[in-house]
Formats: sequence, C-alpha cells, structure tokens
Amino acid sequence: MPIRVPAPVLLLVLLAVSSCQTTGTTPTPPAGSPVPPAGIRLSPADAEAIGRKIWKNECNGTVEGLTSWNVGEDFPSLGIGHFIWYVPGRPGPFQESFPQLVAYMKEREVAMPRWLAEARGCPWSSRDEFLAQRNEGKLRELREFLANTVPVQTEFIVRRLENALPAMKRASADGERQRLEQNFYRVAETGTGVYALIDYVNFKGEGVKPEERYQGQGWGLRDVLLEMKDTDGGQAAANEFSEAAKRVLLRRIANSPPDRGETRWRAGWMNRCESYKHGI
Repeated sequence: MPIRVPAPVLLLVLLAVSSCQTTGTTPTPPAGSPVPPAGIRLSPADAEAIGRKIWKNECNGTVEGLTSWNVGEDFPSLGIGHFIWYVPGRPGPFQESFPQLVAYMKEREVAMPRWLAEARGCPWSSRDEFLAQRNEGKLRELREFLANTVPVQTEFIVRRLENALPAMKRASADGERQRLEQNFYRVAETGTGVYALIDYVNFKGEGVKPEERYQGQGWGLRDVLLEMKDTDGGQAAANEFSEAAKRVLLRRIANSPPDRGETRWRAGWMNRCESYKHGI
C-alpha cells in the first residue's frame, strides 16, 4: 500500500519554540551549537520511507500487527506506531498516544467508525477479551481503518517530533537545556539523524512524563539526547545517538520490575537502535 504524504512535509522542529511562535523569528541556538537551517524538509519519498520503516519496526509491516496486545501489558498497541490506548480507569506509566492520533485524524477530517470517534477509552477490558474478538466486529473494523490511514498516521508521527524540542526543554533543568538543544540540532543535520529522531520519539516518547521512569531514570528522547557523548554533527552524531539509545534502553531493562520481563525485548530494541546509523 503506497504511503503518500503531502509534499513537502516540513518539520518545523526549530521553529516550534514558543519564542518563535510569538515573534515570528527563528530561535537562536545555544552558543557552540551548529547553526540550524530554517527547517528540516522531508521529500515525499523520504516521508513514505520513514512511515514504512516505522510500520516494519513496530508491526513487522503487517496489517495483522496493527492491532496488538502484548503479553504482560495492560493495554493494546495500535497502528503503525503501536500507539497506546488505556482501558478507562486504568492509566499506566507510559504516555497514551492513541487518543491523540484519533484527535489528529478528526482535525484532518478523516472519516472513521462512529464508535471510535465516540470512544472514551479502550473498549476491551483485557487481553483475553481482545484476542477473543480479534477477527470480529470492532477489532476487524479498526484494523481495516488503520490499514487505510497509514499516510495520516505518518503525518501524526512527524508532527510529534515538531513539538518534541520545546516540550523536552520545559521538562529539563536549566543546566541541561543547552546540551539537549545542541545534540538535537547535531543529530538533525542528516536524513539518517532525522529518521532516528522521528522513530525514537514515536518508539519511546519524549521522556517528559515523571511517571515514565524506573528507579528515577527515564528512557525517552530527552534521556537519549542528554546521554550522548560529545561529538561532531552529521553522521558522527547519528552514530552516537544510536549508541546512547542502546545505553538508555539497557539501563531501562536493568531497572525494570522483574514481572514485566523486559529482557525479552532486548535484542529487538538493540537492532532498532543500530538502524539509526543507517537511516532509511
């Protein structure tokens, strides 16, 4: 299924800072950081490739994988980005993103099943119930809907990165913000780095929620950027981002509650992070 994203897809990563929104000027990067371009442009072909890569990363590129509920988890993961949807009254520590996707689709006036538009939380109360109804009614309809809206899901993931930098800065201490911004700019200098940023923020979030911590240590994009060692920009920055992401996720696994069994994801997570050196 071809993914067609309106051209050009413009990541206003560097223009999304609040000062820019009020004054209409591009924010000045911290001293010593690379001078940012006016924006980071993705060609339609690159946007399509990134959407397909994320779909493969999360769902093995299959329609069946668009509706999943992993063993040991209290929520389903839906769409090409495995967006989390919590059962009403049972919030968890991870950032819930499926309702945000639905809201974005409504904003884009995407036609959707009425029950989905009106839902106030995941309608399946358990994994057993979810699996029992996998090929019936709402779940079958949801899977078909998600398979037919891959381009919009890709747009949603791209927009999430647009909003990530200002959110991460707000969640960081004064002494961290310059390093955070410097590393963000450096990674974003190449297409390989842009893919890494887009994929990781969808994969593990911005890292701004206090609840997204094990033993006080997080694993979001903010944590990876602050974990990076000093490096030049370009491919060197993408390589170091990849290694920093591995270190952060290995720390998460080590800190995780034993009953979550997160060691089962180690190989897959490491392979995904390694792909950040090679892009799309």
